[in-house]
Amino acid sequence: MDFGLKGKNALVTGSSRGLGFAVANELAQEGANVLICGRTQDSVAAAKVELLKHGGKVVAVEADISSPEGIDHVLTMVDAALGGVDILCMSTGGPPPGNFKDLEVEAFTQSANDLIESLVRLIKGVVPEMQDNKWGRIMAVTSISAAQPVDNLILSNTMRAGITSLMKSCANEYARDGITFNCLMPGYTNTQRMAAVLDAAARAKGISIQEAQANISTDVPAMRMGEPEEFAALAAFLASERAGYINGTSIPVDGGWIKGI
Repeated sequence: MDFGLKGKNALVTGSSRGLGFAVANELAQEGANVLICGRTQDSVAAAKVELLKHGGKVVAVEADISSPEGIDHVLTMVDAALGGVDILCMSTGGPPPGNFKDLEVEAFTQSANDLIESLVRLIKGVVPEMQDNKWGRIMAVTSISAAQPVDNLILSNTMRAGITSLMKSCANEYARDGITFNCLMPGYTNTQRMAAVLDAAARAKGISIQEAQANISTDVPAMRMGEPEEFAALAAFLASERAGYINGTSIPVDGGWIKGI
């Protein structure tokens, strides 16, 4: 299937590793030009080497998108290097684990700045050009916690749900301009972030990491964790020409973990 992504310009944040890298890699394989960013020069440089194997244009930028200055830098670089953004995918590391009683108010404020405010700034930075072009794809990597809260992840539960409402509202506002807004909800997936979640769960319950992983896999009908490439395949489709009528939705990639219908 031709996704129609050859020559499109994609900005993928948090893309030096994990799910963000997997999305950038999939888009590059489909022929898109990709700007990747991460917090260290070494990490984005290593990711760039891998993406260049697909033969397209890859720009690597060291930037922290939790700050307005970092977002401004990324937006400036993508305009200069690629000439604009057709596809935006915001992927970030998740907020720290913890229960309500364990976290101070400031932790909620910081997570809102890191996740929601950053997404708002990115959308405002790319939407005007997409409106002019009458075409755009905006995706936010959220979590299954947006649909079904996860124990010991109250910050993620709260912020991911807020992002979902933001994206749905924008979908309603900008659909007439040919811009789609969709959320991708990864379940338990083999990433470094998942390793940290497993470690926190193990410590909270006084069990080994292996036991924590087994407990999680038992809760997934597929009886395993997912792979980043399986998640990225959905992102590539949502970015494609074929997905123009899929808008304002949140799609889980979770092996059936979410219990609701």
